[in-house]
Amino acid sequence: MLYSHCNISNFTCIVVLKGEFDRPKSIRSRPASNSLYSPSSKWGAIEDQMASASQFDPALAISHKFPDTAYSYTERDAAIYALGVGVCLSDAVDADELKYVYHENGQEFIKVLPTFATLLMGNSGASSFNLPGLEFDPRLLLHGQQYIELYKPFPSSCHIHNKISLAGLHDKGKAAILEIETKSYEKDSGDLLCKNRTTVFLRGAGGFSKSSEPFSYTNYPLNQTSAVKIPESKPFSVFEDCTKPSQALLYRLSGDYNPLHSDPIIAKVAGFSQPILHGLCTLGFAVRAIIKCICRGDQDLIKSIAGRFLLHVYPGETLVTEMWLEGLRVIYRTKAKERKRTVLSGYIDLRGLTSSL
Repeated sequence: MLYSHCNISNFTCIVVLKGEFDRPKSIRSRPASNSLYSPSSKWGAIEDQMASASQFDPALAISHKFPDTAYSYTERDAAIYALGVGVCLSDAVDADELKYVYHENGQEFIKVLPTFATLLMGNSGASSFNLPGLEFDPRLLLHGQQYIELYKPFPSSCHIHNKISLAGLHDKGKAAILEIETKSYEKDSGDLLCKNRTTVFLRGAGGFSKSSEPFSYTNYPLNQTSAVKIPESKPFSVFEDCTKPSQALLYRLSGDYNPLHSDPIIAKVAGFSQPILHGLCTLGFAVRAIIKCICRGDQDLIKSIAGRFLLHVYPGETLVTEMWLEGLRVIYRTKAKERKRTVLSGYIDLRGLTSSL
């Protein structure tokens, strides 16, 4: 995932470009400190060039039919993902978390974390950004938000059938905001397991409105991942979790092999001192904190998850998640302790509360 900064509806987001990339040939012979581009100069020129050349017809995008996709996972995949987002990181026999990687009656009985939903999209998430006539530089794609609805617990292994649709398209001048919805069904039963809505910011892809009124389309009455106000009161609960220096290397085993999270040269080209943690890994850490502190270990209490990516995390940093309980909604904010910076915020809606709260 490539990261940079920009504003979407008054929040700072980070570049997240999923997929595999070769190390650029032009930097193989360069010192690690050299950069291929200057975000303040060349990126602006790229945006201007792409915006002026855009012939994108939004009507074609709205009528576009995405092909269905498939994804399969096993108990091993579910367990590796759990370890990638910090399960049993500080306590190998944690009673609340061991169930995600081990069960005394066999691996087919392990539980699956709610944020595993983001993996069910497989490669459909990245490919769905390619709409008819929409031209953009993939280096300028930013992952701003993720929204998940959960309909039933995930089985420990499953064959998935995905249906993809365009949930929103908005012209922001030199950029476009794209919302892609993926519904994931259990192939054998046909049951709907979850729904993901991924919001990306495409720098350089805007300027396609046919009138003075900026084009805006959504099939939702409101944006579930709209900014939430962080309460000024003392948090209901605070959970601190230390990521490992190798956290990104472990998380990448779940399928996101972008070298930004493993290759120090690629990281320096992108403007970072070292490889950074996947944004969805940070989301997994935050949701684990809420399961532990608010749900008392019952992951099935989570009904939906909304997250807004604000800043990168370096593997090895300490994540501090603050939680405020408002009825059946948990508002949360996650900070990188060492830098005292907020990296993620959002909310989680619950099906109910445990009697021990």
